[in-house]
Amino acid sequence: MAGVSERETEVLAALRDRLTNAQIARRLHISVRTVESHVSSLLRKYGVADRRELGELAPASPRGEFAGLPAPRTSFIGREEEREAIRAALAVSRLVTVTGPGGVGKTRLAARFARDHGLPGGYADLVPVGADFLVQAVAATLAVTEHAPQSLEDAVIAHFGREPALLVLDNCEHLLDAAAGFADRILSACPGVRILATSRERLGVPGERVVPLGPLPLGSDAESLFRDRALAADPGFHHDPAAVTALCARLDGMPLAIELAAARASALGAAGLLAALSGVGGHFLQLLAGGRAADERHRSLRAVIAWSHDLLGEHERALFRRLAVFAGRFDLDAAVAVAAHPDRAVVADILGRLVDKSLVAHERAANRWRMLETVRAYALDELGAGPDAAEVADLHLTWAAGTASALLARPHDSDRRAEFDIVADDLRAALAAAPEEREERAHRLARGLGRLTYARRFLHEALGHYVRAARLAPLREEAVHDLHGAAAITHAIEAPEGAYRLLLDAAAEAREAGDSFGLTVTLAWALVTANRFPGGFRERPERAHLDALRAEAIAAHDPSDPVAAAHLAAATSWSSFWDGTGPDRALAEAATRAAHAIGDPMLVSTGLDAQCAVSAAEGRIRDAHHDTLERLAVLSTAPREDPRGAVEIVDVINTAATYALAAGDLPAALSVARRALTDDLVGDHTYLAASTLVPPLALAGDYDAALAHAETAWTRWIHTGRPANGPLRSAFSAAALAHGMRGDLDGHRLWRARAEEANYGPPRPFAGLVDVRVAVHTGVPADPSALVAGLLATTWSTPASYLLPAAIAELAIVAGLPGAAALLARAAPMAVLSDWASACLARANGRLSGDAGELERSVRLWEKIGARAERAITLLLLPGGEAEGTAELREMGCAVPRG
Repeated sequence: MAGVSERETEVLAALRDRLTNAQIARRLHISVRTVESHVSSLLRKYGVADRRELGELAPASPRGEFAGLPAPRTSFIGREEEREAIRAALAVSRLVTVTGPGGVGKTRLAARFARDHGLPGGYADLVPVGADFLVQAVAATLAVTEHAPQSLEDAVIAHFGREPALLVLDNCEHLLDAAAGFADRILSACPGVRILATSRERLGVPGERVVPLGPLPLGSDAESLFRDRALAADPGFHHDPAAVTALCARLDGMPLAIELAAARASALGAAGLLAALSGVGGHFLQLLAGGRAADERHRSLRAVIAWSHDLLGEHERALFRRLAVFAGRFDLDAAVAVAAHPDRAVVADILGRLVDKSLVAHERAANRWRMLETVRAYALDELGAGPDAAEVADLHLTWAAGTASALLARPHDSDRRAEFDIVADDLRAALAAAPEEREERAHRLARGLGRLTYARRFLHEALGHYVRAARLAPLREEAVHDLHGAAAITHAIEAPEGAYRLLLDAAAEAREAGDSFGLTVTLAWALVTANRFPGGFRERPERAHLDALRAEAIAAHDPSDPVAAAHLAAATSWSSFWDGTGPDRALAEAATRAAHAIGDPMLVSTGLDAQCAVSAAEGRIRDAHHDTLERLAVLSTAPREDPRGAVEIVDVINTAATYALAAGDLPAALSVARRALTDDLVGDHTYLAASTLVPPLALAGDYDAALAHAETAWTRWIHTGRPANGPLRSAFSAAALAHGMRGDLDGHRLWRARAEEANYGPPRPFAGLVDVRVAVHTGVPADPSALVAGLLATTWSTPASYLLPAAIAELAIVAGLPGAAALLARAAPMAVLSDWASACLARANGRLSGDAGELERSVRLWEKIGARAERAITLLLLPGGEAEGTAELREMGCAVPRG
């Protein structure tokens, strides 16, 4: 967040860890009083109520932490010159790629450099990652999720912002184009980020610096590595230095080849290894004068792997090649699932032997195994050349489908998310390799991945899986279900028009299947989508077409089925918005009751939204406000993994904040907006989430927090490409209000200009409200009648218009305009509907009549809604209140008004 110091960032991270002030003071070596000051400042800047909420806002990877670094399993040897070369290259270029053949040690070097570098950031291992899922790999490392309507890549960009960070992209060679494109976009959008990549060849991005990595130098580091690994395998190992030197020379100083050979040292000794290797690989292992090219070193490394493989027993070789089907880390259950031998004890024993021979690596903390990239490439070749490739692929698909189902059976918590991140690439790979035909396992895997990635908030990926699941569904009824999921996600991340088309596809599947229930429900959702969100259609469906769909849904439904009846009630209530009679309250309330009866929170939310829309159309703004708060309460009990909730949650947070503001209920508006910041669908990385907080904070007089969130929203909006967005105008206008109330007219003009830049559609009443309040507060303009006339000449149709008439009347009174009393009377009916407007109108009445009772009532109303600055301004008008009001305004950094 803009305006948060480095020390405050450290305090925020400590609050995330639930430390007390005394514990924070000890950690940061500062006084408790200083900690208290930082916490108070953070509460103001973030606009939250307590320390717990601050802790929830702490970034996933605070300054100084580096996410995703693999834990070193063995000691790191040598490479001082290469580490210095990387450091020097990063000083002049923001993209550095370490290149070299497989097995030369690029991964170990990059991980060691990141561990020593000191910047926050993340390490993404791309070995198991397909080109389409590179962003997901980085996001998973950083604990970043996708927020509607923001893309996952935009969420990663927002995570980094403009702060210094290091991102490691390890093993890019199999997805060069994707890695290059991603790196280029991150570097362009995040000026503080530096990227360290490893690959067998450069990425080809402008400005890239390359640090080539060769073998370990002979006569020092190569021999040290051999001795270290041989002693690890056999603490009693005794070596002949000359034999070790000759052995390392024959292995070209390649670290992986040395480690593979060292694993055999306890059995053969250095001299025995040297003799054995002399007869293996022929010309591949002969040291050439003048050194070798990278591809020759890689060929010689493969020869050493082949030698290690040939020394395995029959069962060891069988499991070795079958394990190659796993792109990432796997546990014992996974190994048993693809093994030729089903006995867990036998598989565990063979795995242990492969680990001892350095052909498989064991991560003891997680009790998982994986193959190094170069070793797996060899094993894949062996698998492909053997007779059991098709069988292993089939077993892998069975394992993947079962694993996805098992994950879905677990509670949706951080442990399940972490477990999914481990196996995600293998689940994706198994689905990609599955035949494109209607098959139960592939369908179960595709649907499971749809649900898992939606729960993981990889929304665009989830959409693709649901669409694929519909194609693979053995039964058309299952395809209907999958297309519903796809439609719900499409609506949240793209537009309702795309969701409507998918629902029509689902209806076609239901017709083919003779599924009358599915047809009724699907057509009902299509009707709700078309009538509830007409602005999301480039070409709105014709009325006759919708009437035909409604008639078909009614004809298909079973009158005795309460679920079908509830969906039809929702469709009927929203269809009334297009009927000549206008929206019907009775139909909306009936739809809500029917949804409550079947216990469907998503459908209840739909009914309550219809009630809200009716209330708004009738000018009953408090009822609309109540309906949105009830929607929030209902949705808080809904399962967060149901894609249907995406639209409801995103919509209700925006709607609830809007109507709370219109009703002048600032505490509720702030509560909803803060919920938006922490909601994993709306999210704290979007400009919309940040902007939702600005208007209620500004109206409440919390100007520091309002301006901090406005700056965040502005920066994120710029990073997103400046899309036209109406709500941003209110947020940026609110920032102008904060500057204006503080007497900073330059800041006021800057943010009013920014509000116009973000404008979408006609002028909005909140901008007019800002102009009026700043005019009253800083001194009546030269021609107040022109400002008032311009505002009165505009027809307002948004909820914020309920605040404006009382403010206009107050300006007319302060400016002494003729007709001020008439404007006051005109504002009275609107003020009854809004707490903020009621307080403003009471103050305007007090100004006009000199009635201290009205001013005192205004003070009480401002206190009720927490409008601190407005209360202080009103105190200035009361006899005996000037001192308190002036002190309060000065404490807030607010100018003392002249009007």
